[in-house]
Amino acid sequence: MKRIFLVSGARPNFMKIAPIIRELEKYPEKFEPIVVHTGQHYNYEMSKIFFEELNIPKPNISLGVGSGSHGEQTGKIMIEFEKVCLEKPPDLIIVVGDVNSTLAAALVAVKLHIQLAHIEAGLRSFDRRMPEEINRILADVVSDFLFTTCEDANLNLKREGIPKDKIFLVGDVMIDTLFANQEKIDSVQKYKDFGLDSKKYALLTLHRAENVATKNIMKNILEALNEIVKEIPIIFPIHPGTLKQIKKFSLSDYFCDNNNPKKIRLIEPLGYIEFQSLLKNSKLVLSDSGGLQEETNVLNIPCLTLRENTERPITLTKGSNILVGSNTKMIIDEAHKILNGKSDKKANYPTLWDGKASERIVKVLREKLFK
Repeated sequence: MKRIFLVSGARPNFMKIAPIIRELEKYPEKFEPIVVHTGQHYNYEMSKIFFEELNIPKPNISLGVGSGSHGEQTGKIMIEFEKVCLEKPPDLIIVVGDVNSTLAAALVAVKLHIQLAHIEAGLRSFDRRMPEEINRILADVVSDFLFTTCEDANLNLKREGIPKDKIFLVGDVMIDTLFANQEKIDSVQKYKDFGLDSKKYALLTLHRAENVATKNIMKNILEALNEIVKEIPIIFPIHPGTLKQIKKFSLSDYFCDNNNPKKIRLIEPLGYIEFQSLLKNSKLVLSDSGGLQEETNVLNIPCLTLRENTERPITLTKGSNILVGSNTKMIIDEAHKILNGKSDKKANYPTLWDGKASERIVKVLREKLFK
């Protein structure tokens, strides 16, 4: 039997490990999956809703590292995770995405000569100012199994000199989770709780440092949203860090916490099912998230990505995503096209985004780990 550590620590990680755990549990004679919660963004109590909604087992191991600078956080995770790996050595460590937990666990794995698998390998924005880009590149360099979502990612890895026999095109595990929970998502109709009608509101998320760390950039985005909200209600499940920046920069006048249709409506952060209900029924998404670029594409919802670049270019070339950065005029113009039915962007996502990526991942592990 192979002991497998699945490392998670930030909200997107939970959605990515859920289908892999379910698939590993189909082979109890072969795999012992162990969930390691680093506590990068939430401790277990704060993130419990995600585990309950997605049927993820309670973490076997919680590191509880908390917040901090990139170096501090990565270092704390490495220190605590190394202790765990030495005490109860796994046969394989699985990391997902591109957060600090991903990099920290990857470095521990390679230093201790433990096999490493990276889910969502090969994604590149080609902007090394982004800490996530550094995390992705370094995790890929030291991984033994690189599971990719699309052919673009395969090409990136090959160009970087990763041996072909380490690369496996499997699809997107976030889409596995999305498809597996459609019945729950459809039953919620969360938008009704806010007096909204399906396909008659826009959904906003905003949290990346490039957008919220500088007042002028954040104000440029909010000025655009201030115009768009005159045409369609905008609802914003707000990240705690973003709320802190709004108060710091005295930008609260752009928002309301009641049903004022002329201002952006702030709501508390939501669990996965409720958020996906809002997403699926939205007319338009404005976001700087990575995963939402993929989810909106599968759901065929127009997405204006509030970033200068993306590590998911396939959503631009074959999907419903448009890069608008923090350019006030561009955000307004592209939103108007969508709201007036003049946008020609349509979803056309890869064949392997079919809800079976985790099956392909575990098939590879069954074949390779038991030679």
